[in-house]
Amino acid sequence: MATATAAIKEIFAALPHIKKTGAKHLWFDFDKEADVLYVSMERPQNATDTDILEDGVFLRLRGKKIVGMTITNISRRFKK
Repeated sequence: MATATAAIKEIFAALPHIKKTGAKHLWFDFDKEADVLYVSMERPQNATDTDILEDGVFLRLRGKKIVGMTITNISRRFKK
């Protein structure tokens, strides 16, 4: 139960940031073998460009609009 409660608190902490994206829907796809989390704000993304934010975090863009994000080494980033 403590793990679930902690996860819920982390999700709630992220909500204000997610709201700022203006996305009406979010899709999450996790590739366990590659340890990559894909977040899509639109489907299909039809991205035209990619910005590298930091080590292994990529923003997928269509013009100036963020349509997705790729986060590599996701397990390492959230390891407790």
